[in-house]
Amino acid sequence: MNNLHQVQEKVRQFIINTSYIPAEQVQNDTLIFAQGIMDSMGFISIIDFIEDSFSISATDNELIEANFESIDAIAQFVSRKIQLANCLST
Repeated sequence: MNNLHQVQEKVRQFIINTSYIPAEQVQNDTLIFAQGIMDSMGFISIIDFIEDSFSISATDNELIEANFESIDAIAQFVSRKIQLANCLST
């Protein structure tokens, strides 16, 4: 699953289910931490979710706000990691 739209939808559903926020309040560009939808424990759960769901690992230097501030940012991060893993495995 490396289609950006599919990754966005999977991440969006996880955030909605985890935060209990109404779906209409969570858009792909919503700043999920700045708006209080997720907190530091939510951040840990997002990391666990993407590692389990997409079989990728985030390194310490990748754990920055720019990679996780919104669904769009998370999906782009996941897609980059998947592409890199695919390049390294060929």
